[in-house]
Amino acid sequence: MNKKILLFAAVFMTAAAILTGCGSQQEQKTAKDTLVIGMEPTFPPFEFTEGDTYVGFDIDYSKALSGMMGKKAEIKSLGFDALIPALQSGQIDMIASGMDATPERKEQVNFTDIYFKGGYTVVVKKDNTTINGFDDLAGKTVGAQVGTKGVDYAQEHGAVVKQFDQNTQGWMELEAGTCDAVVIDNAVAMYYLQQGGSKELKMVGEPIISTGMSLAVSKDDPQLLEKVNNAMAELKSDGTYAELYKKWFGTEPKI
Repeated sequence: MNKKILLFAAVFMTAAAILTGCGSQQEQKTAKDTLVIGMEPTFPPFEFTEGDTYVGFDIDYSKALSGMMGKKAEIKSLGFDALIPALQSGQIDMIASGMDATPERKEQVNFTDIYFKGGYTVVVKKDNTTINGFDDLAGKTVGAQVGTKGVDYAQEHGAVVKQFDQNTQGWMELEAGTCDAVVIDNAVAMYYLQQGGSKELKMVGEPIISTGMSLAVSKDDPQLLEKVNNAMAELKSDGTYAELYKKWFGTEPKI
């Protein structure tokens, strides 16, 4: 009888240890000191490089969020279409890359509260008089970054879409005349034109307002989602968000 009791106790303790181990792994994932943040750094003014340094609104905002959560931010550069798979596989902890919280993406990841409200616009060469907005894109060759809503909007308006890995490719091909227009985030377009692109290019028509940009975390880590949302609220309340927004966009926040 004693042997049976001992055997039962051993089995019970083993099962408890396994369950505790699973819980501990989840807690360790959320509690670790470094937050690995994935982004595609050719998306100024949100994220881009100056020499060997990552800069931009998303960079500053991610670092501020990480600090508010007591963590250090580690930036990992990935292609935009590789960000969600990297999050799902555990290579990164969070996505901060100007990502729209679309219904399709919500099936794959958990999105935080919206941190930027923008839209998508059409950019053409200055001498183009035939494209004056989205309604003129039918049958035109239009560039857009792979995996973005720009691709969807261009296709919905009948364009032949030429997809690029990086936004810089779109600007180069537009200026070279190998595509008729580019559909891109409104803030990114304005920044590029302000940095000298207006010599060759112009924005046309009214932008399509987006659903809003959010940060993304794994569906397997609801604790992290809650912590990030709390940190976002704190950065708004203490003025840090407004300060960073004005630094990169020159205006007061719109959300």
